[in-house]
Amino acid sequence: MNYFGGCDVGSTYTKAVILDEAGRLVADTTLRSKINAGTSATLAMKEVCEAVGLPGADALAYLIGTGYGRNKVPFADENISEISCHAMGVHITDPSVKAIIDIGGQDVKGISIDSDGTVKNFAMNDKCAAGTGRFYEAMARSFEMSLPEFSKLSLSARNVIPITAQCTVFAESEVITLVGEGKPMDEIAAGIQMAVAKRCFVMAKKAGAVDRITLTGGCAKNDGLKQAIERVLKLKVVELKTDPQLMGALGAAEFARRKGMAKRSA
Repeated sequence: MNYFGGCDVGSTYTKAVILDEAGRLVADTTLRSKINAGTSATLAMKEVCEAVGLPGADALAYLIGTGYGRNKVPFADENISEISCHAMGVHITDPSVKAIIDIGGQDVKGISIDSDGTVKNFAMNDKCAAGTGRFYEAMARSFEMSLPEFSKLSLSARNVIPITAQCTVFAESEVITLVGEGKPMDEIAAGIQMAVAKRCFVMAKKAGAVDRITLTGGCAKNDGLKQAIERVLKLKVVELKTDPQLMGALGAAEFARRKGMAKRSA
């Protein structure tokens, strides 16, 4: 049996996936990224390779690196943009989905998927950290909560307290002030989720979303954000059956599988 790997080295988390020849996901992991991208990739690949009984990443039939640190993945046969890999990952998970908002640690992307899983169009906001994974980590700190706790906080809000700051630093100060004034924390959280959803509006339009969209990246697990996007964008948020944080690594592994199988049959 041959195995194929995908390693997505992000700015915040590193994800790795191994597929078998039939395209079944047989191992995956998600680790907090280290300062050194190569170290992050090595640790993630070691874990998934051990899970399938391989001595190391060099025993894979084909390996593709993607993400922020894609050029630093040891033993990778090649690297492919995370935009293409997220599109392919979503395509093989749910071919009916044609639009993605990918919220990474440092940027937000809108991606339109063609019928074969390739990218039709995309837009990226990488000039500001507001609305990214780093932003949500800062907000959770302000509430002295874990990210999972914060992601559900707005679901109980009856009203929304608007957050006017567009910068992560100023938004954090604004939130701390509101909390200090004794404002309802769930309503402040609702304002944060609404602000991020509005920032996703342009990305969704660039992705060609008409009536439904899916979220990828770690922020796809944020229940409050999903609810806010459905309200603000008037779009149905499709929940993927496979962990949405793995989509980049999964797409990379699928590209590796196709390239590896084609190489064998050539």
